[in-house]
Amino acid sequence: MSRETPAGKGTEEGPEKPPDGGDERRDADNDPNGTGTPGSRPPAQPGPEEDGPVSEADALQSLTSGGGHDEPERAEAVRAAALADPIAERINSEVSATRMGTVAVFNGSVSFGGGFHSGDGDHGGPPSGGAAGGDGSVVRIEDYELADHTELYVHPDGYHEALEALTERFLLVLTALPGAGREATAVNLLAEAMAMAVAVGGSDGGGACHRVLDAGQITRPAWEPDRNSGYLVLLDDSAGADRAPEGVQVRRLAGTAAKLKAANSFLVLVGSQELAVTVAGLAGDHAAWYGLTAVDPVAVVERRVLGHGEDPEPAETLRKLLTESGARQALREQPAPRNAVRLASVLRAGGDLAAEVAALRDPSDQVHAWFTRHRDPDAVAFAIAAAVLEGSGYLTVADAAVELRAALSPADDAPPDVRFRDRLGHEQPWIELTTKGVGGTAPALGPPRVRFRSALLQQVVLAYAWTTLDGRRAAILTWLRRLLTHDDIEVRARAAVAAGILAWADHHYALHRFLRTWAGSTSWPVRQAAATALGVAGSRPGADEAVWGQLHEWASGGTSAYARRLAATAANTVGGPLGRRDPERALALLHRALDRGDDWGTLTPVAWSGVHLLHQGRAAPVLDALIAWSEPQDVSPMVVKSLSAFVFAVRRPYEEPVRAEGAGVRSDGTAGRGVPGVPLLLSLCATREYRGRLEELWARSLARKPVQELALDALREWIDDYADRDPAAPDAVLGLLRGISRRPGKHHDRLVYWLRRWGADRDAPSRRSAELARRLEREAR
Repeated sequence: MSRETPAGKGTEEGPEKPPDGGDERRDADNDPNGTGTPGSRPPAQPGPEEDGPVSEADALQSLTSGGGHDEPERAEAVRAAALADPIAERINSEVSATRMGTVAVFNGSVSFGGGFHSGDGDHGGPPSGGAAGGDGSVVRIEDYELADHTELYVHPDGYHEALEALTERFLLVLTALPGAGREATAVNLLAEAMAMAVAVGGSDGGGACHRVLDAGQITRPAWEPDRNSGYLVLLDDSAGADRAPEGVQVRRLAGTAAKLKAANSFLVLVGSQELAVTVAGLAGDHAAWYGLTAVDPVAVVERRVLGHGEDPEPAETLRKLLTESGARQALREQPAPRNAVRLASVLRAGGDLAAEVAALRDPSDQVHAWFTRHRDPDAVAFAIAAAVLEGSGYLTVADAAVELRAALSPADDAPPDVRFRDRLGHEQPWIELTTKGVGGTAPALGPPRVRFRSALLQQVVLAYAWTTLDGRRAAILTWLRRLLTHDDIEVRARAAVAAGILAWADHHYALHRFLRTWAGSTSWPVRQAAATALGVAGSRPGADEAVWGQLHEWASGGTSAYARRLAATAANTVGGPLGRRDPERALALLHRALDRGDDWGTLTPVAWSGVHLLHQGRAAPVLDALIAWSEPQDVSPMVVKSLSAFVFAVRRPYEEPVRAEGAGVRSDGTAGRGVPGVPLLLSLCATREYRGRLEELWARSLARKPVQELALDALREWIDDYADRDPAAPDAVLGLLRGISRRPGKHHDRLVYWLRRWGADRDAPSRRSAELARRLEREAR
């Protein structure tokens, strides 16, 4: 045994001595496991190593085997975190566009307006007054309201065929989703049908258009229409809306049609798709049917602003303005005609279009109004499931929604007959099924995915449900916890991000209600999910200090199994976006988590986080930290841990981090410079900027047991396994070995010894090692 003198410290193993080939009580995890949830894993069975390695030998063996006693499970958890990273970045980049930043928005200060109204909401004028009947069940549609509906109306596809059918049968069933312009279309059909009747001489005029408030009245024997008149019945808005379509006795529609024909009057019955199916089966011979198609909202704006003019130049100027102001995007997210009318009114009045677009895109009012209107478990469950799993396939979201529905309502004797897809357009107009990915890209194959029309809605729906549905918070939390152990890694990633969003509303509550418990769980996937959620929670200004403070507290906690798991979760957390944004702070926390004396239980998570930071463009601060931590160059635990973490990073193949589209992240210049499948530190050896740091850490690692054995294995991997995968690897390795060999002490002799030994290996001789040994010997003469 000899002494290494450059630093005057430590013990070196020279070439003359080549290397030779606790009962702690487990803290209970009180969270429910995913029993009974489709795709969820069964409860984890405790094992002797479940809380991670504690001794030095176990810790080093863990790193040698790939970073854990259960590498597949750990790899899955790491992959889930990688999937969650771009999702969290995208959501965080969009949060500034909403008013959800103030918790007061969800504590009763949101005004009821915009977004989703309790009525159809697609007419431009105010509700008409003036009863046409003594009991007030029929009211006249005033002239100003008719003018507002008809003067600048944009005809949808099939409109003229519907008008012809109405004039022939006198009764038309019009079906469409609320907000699609149903009332405006019905009023136009009635007005034109009445005008045509006058034009052809079948009517002497004098009639008026009316709105029937009691939908059931039109099928009663006593009802008689006025002559030469028009009637509009909005079935969804009638007193019997909760019984639709039974609010109208459809078996008697034949008699209604006969009365209308006799009075030379017309009636348009408006409802949703369910009405069309019922009428087609019971009264199809006596009533025409028209399924309203969506009208381009941009065309509505153009008509309202430009009138019926056909000059292309003003239209082109208006389209450019709508695009540049974001109005076109806002109308894509909320295509209801009333929103187009709203923007057109601002343009005609010379108002602030940018402010109106911002107000329209702000989803806070939409979410408040929607939850005010929809309270049944079916609708609420799907909305929350979509917010947690946005971007997932429809079947995945539907299954999760069914499970949440079961938690929000009494148990059923049989599986519920829930058909979310059929109810999406009516109950969830903010959600669409699309084959397009984020950014508008369309995969070649695959099922439709569930997305909100506005990218801003996901976080607001989650926050509203969490902070406002007080009686359902516990059920939501239990359901969300089950998703963290789902077999589908994508589901686990999205659920973890959703948990972080929930913490934005009240991080103190979230920490003590579920994040701490998850962080100390015996389940690897749950701990990784907690790390992801904490990273998302800490990305929010105002909450970051609290999250960092909690993580530092966990990192320096006690040595019990539970405290060790908390420290490990803290280390995992800063290996993600939180640490990437502030690498110096992250490395200070990793140092605290690692420097726990003879407790080696945090070595693996610290080593993994170091790798993640390296791969995310933080090579310089990570290498500088490892050099500083191992500066004593002795056999103290902190030095061995630091060098072991370095050797672990040396052996991990580079994986290009998945980033959200357009996400800009500060880097020290190494981001994107790795070769997939080749260790990033090997690629960096080819650069002068990093070679000196790598030579120092390699020299320290090769000089001392027990790290020496790990370092020698890693060096041979660089020489034999990666030379063919990266054209720059041979020269990089040669330059590295030259630098180490020229250092004072035993470095040259040690390298030549091992290179010769590998070159003469009887079982697997290394030609490259033998050549490197000869090169170093020649250059040393």
